[in-house]
Amino acid sequence: MYIDINKLQFGSVTYNDLDEIRDLQPDGWSDIVPEFEYYIKRAFCYPIKAKLNDKIVGTGASIVFGKTCWLAHIIVHKDFRRRGIGYRIVEELLKNTKNQSVETYLLIATELGHPVYLKAGFRIVSEYAYLKRSKPWIESTVSENVVPYTTEYCSTIIELDRKISGEDREMLLYEFLENSIVYMENNEVKGYYIPDLGEGLIFADNEDAGIELMKIKYSGVDKVVLPSDNHAGIVFLKQNGFAEADMKGTRMILGNDINWQPHKIFSRTGGNFG
Repeated sequence: MYIDINKLQFGSVTYNDLDEIRDLQPDGWSDIVPEFEYYIKRAFCYPIKAKLNDKIVGTGASIVFGKTCWLAHIIVHKDFRRRGIGYRIVEELLKNTKNQSVETYLLIATELGHPVYLKAGFRIVSEYAYLKRSKPWIESTVSENVVPYTTEYCSTIIELDRKISGEDREMLLYEFLENSIVYMENNEVKGYYIPDLGEGLIFADNEDAGIELMKIKYSGVDKVVLPSDNHAGIVFLKQNGFAEADMKGTRMILGNDINWQPHKIFSRTGGNFG
């Protein structure tokens, strides 16, 4: 089927688009509709749709954290792939943030999207390891250093997140902190687990903190995605019933490098936020 790529029309995603966006759901992905509902509600998120003959054939979103911006949910309807639509969506997302303070664009690429992002100028930073449960979880005692979140830890968590992610993500984290758990060492926050944010974010400044928080999260989880550079986290998971899955995710960047610390990420936020 011939497609005139020049007839693509772009616009912001609205609530009225959600039923049609549901038809773009890729196999193996979590439900994309709640993610777009989140984007619509947040001032730092910019979800877009690509239409052809009044039909939504693709989507994407840009999430701006000051100098950094994540591109996410770049999806093309299965009947319209390999026609250049994905590339046009990337171009539109980059153009939409051109007048902001963004210096760095980030994304996690699937194997399908990887060539598109290379063409757009992105370069590879690192890989993500995908694991799945192969044996029952081995229960173990959790350290007494793990305690519930209180508001006094808020600023420390924000600063630790800034240190490990290399980004200023306060606007993302703040609304999810209430049900969090922290790891304390010498009266300092050395790690935190935010179960309500994406896949359940765990950042930790040392391996002890990370592993103790992993004990809580992964006892009831069947799938895991970690930066491949977090060797301690991957070894711990393999010792507790997980095996590597036949999947691949690539972290890519456009613009200035950022100082992130993947070995301190014991559970990512998600494919849309890293």
